[in-house]
Amino acid sequence: MALHMPTVRGIPGPYRFFFYSFDCNEPPHVHVRRERMVCKFWIEPVALVQNHGFPAQELNQIRTIIRSNVRVIQDAWHEHCG
Repeated sequence: MALHMPTVRGIPGPYRFFFYSFDCNEPPHVHVRRERMVCKFWIEPVALVQNHGFPAQELNQIRTIIRSNVRVIQDAWHEHCG
C-alpha cells in the first residue's frame, strides 16, 4: 500500500513540507524532510513534536520558515484533511 504524502507548495528552500494522509486525526501539523532528516511540527501553535536528525540550529530555521508560511501550511492542511 502506497502512502499518500501531499507536499505543501510554494515554500522555497531545501526542505519538503508534507503531510501523511493517515495523520488527519491529529491536530494540524507538518512534517519536514531534507535528505535523511525528518521532523514534525504542530502548526497551531508552532511547536516541535519529533525530530530525527536535524541539529538544533536547523530546527530553529525550520520553525522560522513555518511561522513565515503558517497560513499556506494551514490552508494546505485544511484542504487535505478537511
